[in-house]
Amino acid sequence: MVDPCVRHEGAAVNDGDGALAATAQGRQFGPLGTALVIIPTYNEAENIKTIVGRVRGAVPEAHVLIADDNSPDGTGKLADELAAADGQVHVLHRKGKEGLGAAYLAGFRWGLERDYGVLIEMDADGSHQPEELPRLLTALKGADLVLGSRWVPGGRVVNWPKSREFLSRGGSTYSRLMLDVPIRDVTGGFRAFRRETLEGLGLGEVASQGYCFQVDLARRAVKAGYHVVEVPITFVERELGDSKMSRDIVVEALWRVTSWGVGDRIGRFTGKDKRA
Repeated sequence: MVDPCVRHEGAAVNDGDGALAATAQGRQFGPLGTALVIIPTYNEAENIKTIVGRVRGAVPEAHVLIADDNSPDGTGKLADELAAADGQVHVLHRKGKEGLGAAYLAGFRWGLERDYGVLIEMDADGSHQPEELPRLLTALKGADLVLGSRWVPGGRVVNWPKSREFLSRGGSTYSRLMLDVPIRDVTGGFRAFRRETLEGLGLGEVASQGYCFQVDLARRAVKAGYHVVEVPITFVERELGDSKMSRDIVVEALWRVTSWGVGDRIGRFTGKDKRA
């Protein structure tokens, strides 16, 4: 295991395709391989065509996987039409709404089984800007995991009420302090993983749902010693459709983060591993 490292940067590592990129730690990273952008959907019929088109324009070499939770508004049907017209767009039809974490885990499994080299998390509602995907992929040439961050210098949010910003900043700060992870945007969901990183995170043990899923993967990556980089992004509040944020999601996140943090402290005190 290598020593964990989290880097916050405004400028990404710049290296040629296929080259080995080295970090300040002296580690070297191999070529990235083909990227798969995973977009979970539930009732995103108003957004799915636009967001897929923007992804394909921003990173033409990447593939897209729409993981649809049997949306009653017909998102799955629209996804099938996109896939029929474009061989780099794929659809994973799921039985029903089971939460963000479950959708991403299913998408990760799908991508890993098909040997994609990079797996990317991205929202369907336009809050994550596809035009920023090249920045994440460039940074990944010298990292195991890249997080698009709202709370590093250069990052920002657009059209959020102050109450929402306070909740998000507060959640990241509480998670960072409680879990002792030096990540400024622990709850963000715009991320690029090397396949080897996902394979080493113990995904079979992940039970968290909602946005707490993002905290869970971030803490696992840091504790496993992976090199994590945060790059600034602009997060734009959705214009169409309804937000999936709910009180239950916030409560789950608070409970799980507190439980993990207390478990880690007990583990350090007793000498037992309480990280999972």
